[in-house]
Amino acid sequence: MPNPLAFLMLALWPIVTIVLFRRMAPDRALILALLVGYLFLPEPPAVFDLPMFPPLTKHNIPALAAFAFCLWRYGMPGGLLPQSMMGKVLLITYVVSPVMTVVTNTEPVFFGQIGLPGLGIKDAVALVLQQFLIVLPFLLARQFLVQGGSQRRLLVALIWGGVVYTLPMLIELRMSPQLNNWVYGYYQHLFAQSVRSDGYRPVVFLYHGLWVAFFMMTATVSAWALWRTERNGKMLMIALWLTLILVLAKSLGALIFAIVLIPSVLFLSRLGQIRVAILIGMVAITYPVMKGTHLIPEERLLTQIAKIDQERAYSLDFRFDNENTLLERAYEKPVFGWGSWGRNHILDPVSGNILTVTDGRWIIVIGVYGWVGFLAEFGLILLPLILLWRESTAANEDIITPFIAPLSLLLAINLSDMVPNATLTPLTWLVAGSLTGYAEALRAGRLNRASVEQSRALKWQSIL
Repeated sequence: MPNPLAFLMLALWPIVTIVLFRRMAPDRALILALLVGYLFLPEPPAVFDLPMFPPLTKHNIPALAAFAFCLWRYGMPGGLLPQSMMGKVLLITYVVSPVMTVVTNTEPVFFGQIGLPGLGIKDAVALVLQQFLIVLPFLLARQFLVQGGSQRRLLVALIWGGVVYTLPMLIELRMSPQLNNWVYGYYQHLFAQSVRSDGYRPVVFLYHGLWVAFFMMTATVSAWALWRTERNGKMLMIALWLTLILVLAKSLGALIFAIVLIPSVLFLSRLGQIRVAILIGMVAITYPVMKGTHLIPEERLLTQIAKIDQERAYSLDFRFDNENTLLERAYEKPVFGWGSWGRNHILDPVSGNILTVTDGRWIIVIGVYGWVGFLAEFGLILLPLILLWRESTAANEDIITPFIAPLSLLLAINLSDMVPNATLTPLTWLVAGSLTGYAEALRAGRLNRASVEQSRALKWQSIL
């Protein structure tokens, strides 16, 4: 169980957030409050579980404090909703659709002797609030991380966050993942999953070693992207160091992502990087659909992977089996899902233990909120990439800040990683909101220039 320090840190973080906003520009304060909170605050089960309210955790406390302060100090001059109609529909659906999930799940469900309660009004309130808290970083970033300077600060923060994290990672690589236990009094996941080959996979203060490796990948790609833009010798050394730590993190998936993204940020144009991001994002959206229609050649994939690594083939086979079982369960409530209380799982009819494992974010969302919830969440993350592609093709590439291209790639690869893992974090929404705000600013500038040119043309016609 978490020790008192874990709860004290969570309780103090709103104060830390307010101090940051009072002493810094809003963009810097927002980035630091969410990034440092994500990296160093304790993971659940360190939560404040209030009645009629979703659990308050490290993933929503910093954003909630930042939102309250910004609403009081600055207001929301750009409005809460995105400017595009599609953005409005996706955001409203994401936040409000749990009401329909509750309406369609008022009956209890039974597994032999084990029963789960039906959903009621308090569940509707809690689920809507939970969705709103999850998406708060998106709303804040869309307001305050719009300019190119803010996006550069976001990249720099990711880089230095990675640099700072290398020390605890090296400690855990040598001594096993113990920092969360030493500091907060508990181990946040299964220790056996941190053992890799003849060593360990660091976990530090995040949910799982895969989360640490994924964050280190984002820091590494950010460093290479910034080095390409600024050609700074110090940044080159940082990029090389982060790459080494990424290799030591022992995550094949994160390493493959880095192998794809680092050449992209080094050699592709800004528009080329956005196109690659669109492609990666579309593939991520397509996988669940193909899985649901049985178009994924599972047996062929397992055979090929077994030739390379039998252990990974066993792991993938286990994942496929659980996905198929959970999809069959989800098909019983395909539109709005099963809702909370673990109703989307299969339970042991005697003990009540959950028998299924949800690894990918997509299968979690489809099971809990249905295909409507899945399309709203994944669509809202993919939307800024589509908006940026539309605006970047209509503009001169030189007027587009160079920092949106690597951020687009990082957002797309995060969306892709949400297929095998549930790596939806406040940083995901921070990047998505920043890119959405920038795309909206590009569109406003384009329409303004078109209006000015039209006025000039009409003026000359009147003169002639």
